[in-house]
Amino acid sequence: MSSTSAVGRIGLAPMEGVIDVITRDLLTARGGFDWVVTEFVRVTDTRLPPRVFHRLCPELAAGAATPSGTPVHLQLLGSNPEKLGDNARHAAELGAPCIDMNFGCPAKTVNRHDGGASLLQTPRRVEAAVAGVHRALEGSGIPVTAKLRLGFEDKRLAVDCARAAEAGGAASLVVHARTRREGYRPPAHWRWVRRIRQRVGIDTVVNGDIWTLEEYQRARAISGCRHVMLGRAALADPLLAARIHHWQATGEVLPATRWQDRCAILEEYARRAGRAVPDKVVVSLLKQWLNIMRQHDREAGERFVELRRIRELTPFLTALGAPLVAQAEDTPPPRQPA
Repeated sequence: MSSTSAVGRIGLAPMEGVIDVITRDLLTARGGFDWVVTEFVRVTDTRLPPRVFHRLCPELAAGAATPSGTPVHLQLLGSNPEKLGDNARHAAELGAPCIDMNFGCPAKTVNRHDGGASLLQTPRRVEAAVAGVHRALEGSGIPVTAKLRLGFEDKRLAVDCARAAEAGGAASLVVHARTRREGYRPPAHWRWVRRIRQRVGIDTVVNGDIWTLEEYQRARAISGCRHVMLGRAALADPLLAARIHHWQATGEVLPATRWQDRCAILEEYARRAGRAVPDKVVVSLLKQWLNIMRQHDREAGERFVELRRIRELTPFLTALGAPLVAQAEDTPPPRQPA
């Protein structure tokens, strides 16, 4: 695949409790992302007050963009078409440039309360939910998009759900290439995303298991999608989107991200998050991020082994940037492309 044929947009996925406003800023500042999506705003039976939208999407106060200028789309999760529409209209009034709808969250608590991937069991409910938002925004010029998985327990309704979202008025789809039951277990089924793309008339974005430039190329080739969305991969390698963007523009493959660069973004996150939450929470968030990194980078794995028992922030950060004490025997090797 040549660089000229590889031009496509890259989105930063919403990850509940993981990719917050600080993370969105840090990742988009490295370049490569064309849009980002917030953690979901849970809609039940009320019209939410402005503070809820601003808490989950502080960028609304700054033109709905990260400091680097990357547009921020606001995501809603729920099942009541009228209430979803009412809250979508309210979000638009507050400055949201796009409303994304969550039909992909696999969390059991969310699914038990009739949200996220649970709606994929009934395509007509997907269509009704999207249509409720689309009607509410009609004439505003604000698009509705949807993020789906390949199904709830299995893939039998994958195409039907995608077509239902399109029928409801979705302008584009992001498809995480697994079912709710499969969670995040590899592999991602990019060929199923191709089936969907071939049966809908709107842009389809492939998501899942795109950890490297090579996997980006393969995901696009197999799915037939021009655009991709990165979630855990953006945390595992904060410079991946920038390297893909550079390859798109020049055809040059840049070196792998160094530990020093990964460490720098973790330290910056700690500095900024520490202004808002207790140190023990910052340590927990750093371990969560480092745990994702270690699955695809040997040194991050070795660091994780050394740091996992440290509970205080200052010694954690000191050890994070210090020379490794020893090679840890239980460190998993970096994952190789499938």
